[in-house]
Amino acid sequence: MDELIKLVQQKVGISEDQARMAVTTVLGFVKEKLPEPIASQVDGLLAGNTAGPMGQADGLMGSMGGLFGKKE
Repeated sequence: MDELIKLVQQKVGISEDQARMAVTTVLGFVKEKLPEPIASQVDGLLAGNTAGPMGQADGLMGSMGGLFGKKE
């Protein structure tokens, strides 16, 4: 998550505390909208856990399917 916070901080030009608050707020919102098994994968992904044959990131993106309007 620190990597994401630093990215937001650099791209937007805000303090680390502001970036942390923004990232935490957005992630909390997204996780509330996701089914629990997928929401917990978000935490694992942010912690750097990409274990598994294709990595949790691939599984997470595949599971999210139409969340952002993309239908497969």
